[in-house]
Amino acid sequence: MKFIHDTWNQMTRQWLRLVLPGLLMSAFVLAQPTVRFAAIGDYGSEGPNLSAVAGLIDSWNVDFIITQGDNNYPNGEAATIDDNIGQYFHQYIFPYPGNYGAGADSNRFFPSLGNHDWRTANAQPYLDYFTLPGNERYYEFRRGPVHFFAIDSDSHEPDGNTANSTQAQWLQYQLSVSTAPWKIVYGHHPPYSSSNHGNIPDLQWPYKQWGADAYLAGHDHVYERIIRDDFLYIVNGLGGRSIYDFGSPVAGSQVRYRGDFGAMLITACADRINFRFYNRSGALIDDYTLSHPVGIAGESNAPPPQQFFLAQNYPNPFNPSTILEFGLPPRGLRNADWVKLKVYDPLGQEIKTLLNKRLNAGTYRVQWDGRDAWGNPVPSGVYFYQLQACGFRQVRKMILIR
Repeated sequence: MKFIHDTWNQMTRQWLRLVLPGLLMSAFVLAQPTVRFAAIGDYGSEGPNLSAVAGLIDSWNVDFIITQGDNNYPNGEAATIDDNIGQYFHQYIFPYPGNYGAGADSNRFFPSLGNHDWRTANAQPYLDYFTLPGNERYYEFRRGPVHFFAIDSDSHEPDGNTANSTQAQWLQYQLSVSTAPWKIVYGHHPPYSSSNHGNIPDLQWPYKQWGADAYLAGHDHVYERIIRDDFLYIVNGLGGRSIYDFGSPVAGSQVRYRGDFGAMLITACADRINFRFYNRSGALIDDYTLSHPVGIAGESNAPPPQQFFLAQNYPNPFNPSTILEFGLPPRGLRNADWVKLKVYDPLGQEIKTLLNKRLNAGTYRVQWDGRDAWGNPVPSGVYFYQLQACGFRQVRKMILIR
């Protein structure tokens, strides 16, 4: 480990002396080991129902909001969009073009298009009202441990809405290159539903095989949690417009609710993501958690990366644990390599071996709990983690704050 000692020792001592004190003071403010966000669908109809749902969301003090479409009833017109959206959510929108307030300092509102938004030609009022990433009809963004992929599930989408469309090819690629612990796809139309619209085959894309963890939809004005082929689908359409009935439960339907309007509160950290649906009175209707196992977890459903990589740990700074992610590319007939992942202190002394085994090509996550090889908690400070595999070697820095 001479190269770590020689390369990092002097630099790290200076960094500890000059930079770390200020960083430690601000890390608790800047670091976000978790994110909390709200999800609503079929909400864009001004009145007491939406007002109550918006008040519920405000009470959660969320980091941002995502929507599952139908943002502007009845016809997606410019004349109604600010009354239906800005009246209740202007404080999350940047830049905010409406008349209900000053808006946010940075955008915290990430909608997806619904069929009612498309009723005005080219969904132009929606595109004019919001400033979103990419082409604004479908796009991706990351917040903390979650990578979001907003799709346009409507048949009016110029790039198509089927599994072999240009849009779907975009999604498959973006999922394959994401290194986030969680990958959430959301749009308006549900692939599976037990309510009025039912299953929509055009939206039954292989989300799990492409690397996603869940798909959130609206369109049917109910709440339903469905587990299909070990993949999570949620229909969340009780944002305020109206309430539909249920028919016969589709395969995999686990929770169905139509008792009142409401919204979802979703909380995510590196090793788990929790989905909760509350009605507008604050009653908890559904509570479901996905988690990554402690230790090593391979993303067997995602295509292997095309090159070695060692990602920045998340969260960073961290306490009490963090996730280290790395990727191993295919290597012809020899698909398995001996992999070592170790943690060192700034002097190059080994703290712990996290991994020392042969692995196949793929993307992996390993959790470090901030303890040494004897199980003792290590003190606050700077640490380094190194990946070695088939001639590849990379070192990254992380910060533990007790």
